[in-house]
Amino acid sequence: MAGTEKTSSAEANKLTRSQWVNLFCIGSVHFACAICVSIQAPFYPKEAESKGASATEHGLVFGIFELVSFLVSPLLGKYMDKIGPKKVLNTGIFIAGICCMLFGLLDLLTGHTIFITLSFLIRIIESMGASAATVAAFAITAEMFPDKVAVTFATLEIFYGMGYIAGPMIGGVLFSLGGYKLPFLVMGGTLALDCLLIYILLPKVGGTADPRPQGKLMAVLSVPAVLLDTFSIMSAATSMGFYSATLEPHLRSFDLGPVMLGVMFVLSGAMYTITAPLVGRLCDTRVYPKKFISIGSMLIIISYLLVGPFPYLPLDPLLWMCVVGLIIHGIGITLILVPCFIDALQSTVAKGFPDDMTTYGIISGLWLSSFSLGAFIGPSIAGLLFDLVKFRKGTLFIITLHFIVLLLSVGFICIEKRPKAQQTETNDNLGEAESMLQLDDHIPTIVRRKSGVDVEMTTLASNDRKHQSTPASAAE
Repeated sequence: MAGTEKTSSAEANKLTRSQWVNLFCIGSVHFACAICVSIQAPFYPKEAESKGASATEHGLVFGIFELVSFLVSPLLGKYMDKIGPKKVLNTGIFIAGICCMLFGLLDLLTGHTIFITLSFLIRIIESMGASAATVAAFAITAEMFPDKVAVTFATLEIFYGMGYIAGPMIGGVLFSLGGYKLPFLVMGGTLALDCLLIYILLPKVGGTADPRPQGKLMAVLSVPAVLLDTFSIMSAATSMGFYSATLEPHLRSFDLGPVMLGVMFVLSGAMYTITAPLVGRLCDTRVYPKKFISIGSMLIIISYLLVGPFPYLPLDPLLWMCVVGLIIHGIGITLILVPCFIDALQSTVAKGFPDDMTTYGIISGLWLSSFSLGAFIGPSIAGLLFDLVKFRKGTLFIITLHFIVLLLSVGFICIEKRPKAQQTETNDNLGEAESMLQLDDHIPTIVRRKSGVDVEMTTLASNDRKHQSTPASAAE
């Protein structure tokens, strides 16, 4: 009987050929949007400085993409049903592709003011397009794969990781062949053509109603653990943005070629792609998420101590230290971004909120907002600090930020040890993973990536749950 149930469950989780085609179409959007985020980092700062732009200015050009995404994503979600998800998806990816190509023509401009002005304008419009495509892709996926969320979003994570890696690497090769224009023209054209592929292959789908009561958002934010998670996500995104805006100027002393420079930008993203599935599985089954968060913050601190290196050490920057530091940074980012979703959802449900898609949506929205805010702050602060104190002393900002995350996460671990131990004593029949995660009913998981970021939401319900209660406090 048990064997029959397992077989039926395995068959139910299999995707049909048409579903794989649809998933590939949606995955191509995440691949394309990842390229939008990553392709300009190795080349734009040097081009901007040749036009007389300061590090503060080109840092803000990086950051404005995330700020616009932070602002427009809620509006896009609100009007998705009225416009139609597929229309929003096609329009968004087309706009992002055209803007990517236009960004490659900026080197034709000679004046500083017009160069920076158009850089901001193109990035703002590109962000609107990429945000529209991403929001629509998630809405379509939720409707097309309601019973296979874990499989589909795990696959989308791979697409995003490949795009984030391919952007700088392919861009580096194209830059060596045709200069500044070629990477943006080729990749932007690919994005624009992607909408044609989606139009032909992806079936028409309706809007997905996603009511999210506004009263609940403030109630969720009143949960202390959720505040820690959102602050940790913002801090991780800030560290990513800091590198994206100032790593290229910092590496100039090594006289790296375009391809090698692109590889340097790939290291962190590659490690995130490799380690994210493993970290997610461990959080589901064995490891208390806040332990991962504390370790992740330590690794990010170590990364900046190596890449800088730490300004008060009598060391000059060394290439091997930068490579090791960037690899460690990718692992540290994984240990924060993935567990924070899981921890925020578990903490919210443990406080009495219903285990339903509305709660998942609120947590997902908080993650996206926190990530976008950090991704805006990172490049903006990085450019300003680079102008004022240069890269090495500027790293003290990130080191301090993650030292605060480390202290807070360790504090939560110490505070929450006692109730966890009590629960273990009174619930001997619970599995080891459930007692560790302090959930005696189910283990929900949500994992989200932006810019950049995919979403992976998995709910592992216990077999003996017969009903689900919704406390009055959460409903308010």
